[in-house]
Amino acid sequence: MTKISYAQQQHITRLCVRCGLLLMQYGAESAVVVDLSKRLGVALGVNSVECALNFNALTLTTLLNGRCITTTRDTINQSINVNLLVQIQQIVSKAEDASSPNEALIEETERAFDELDKSVYPSWVVSLFVGGSCAAFAYLNGGNWSITAITFMAGMVAMLTRIYLSKHHFNPFITVIVTAFIASLIGATSYYYDIGNNADIAVASSVLLLVPSFPLINSLSDILKGYINIGLGRAVYAYMLTLSSCVGIVIALILLRIQHWGF
Repeated sequence: MTKISYAQQQHITRLCVRCGLLLMQYGAESAVVVDLSKRLGVALGVNSVECALNFNALTLTTLLNGRCITTTRDTINQSINVNLLVQIQQIVSKAEDASSPNEALIEETERAFDELDKSVYPSWVVSLFVGGSCAAFAYLNGGNWSITAITFMAGMVAMLTRIYLSKHHFNPFITVIVTAFIASLIGATSYYYDIGNNADIAVASSVLLLVPSFPLINSLSDILKGYINIGLGRAVYAYMLTLSSCVGIVIALILLRIQHWGF
């Protein structure tokens, strides 16, 4: 396509914004968001793409023969979905492999975004494996089979609670507080009924599902790569999630009148 109309440039801009927003929503680091958005725009026919990120917004400009279109969109954090991120990378790579930009390529790219597979594992499967992970940690830290079983139950029920609250769009910090409270409540039953060899292990291991490892890694990566603002925003968000977990644990321990806890 030798000449791109203003309407086609608008179409390309929307696709680049859609690409960037999806990447941000599902956990991609900032460098990947900017890189893929720029590559997609150039592959579809514009001269260049400029992209600026904030913690909850994306600003993108496409430039073509001295004409530019700028748009800003806000974004909402979703759960991490690496499968979706890989699909978007494949869409961009396919657009780059095309012989030349044309209207058909733009339409095909938009259709590919419409057909993205956003399916996730069933809640019970996720909860089962999360409970198993918490139980494995409890066992590796010296818990006997009773402690391991309690930790498995606490982790599984807590994950089911977290998924349920997230699906109903509760505030993420409230969701974490409630999840930590339920996990600690179930894990602390080993104190009351004198189950197992070390109740502290059950309480500590049952809340491991709330550790915000992925956001912390992304925030550090963003800061090291020069995206200071969004890196700090993600770091603060991760620390607030950690603080919310502590609040939920403390509420449960106070309610159960457990005066001391810890390794």
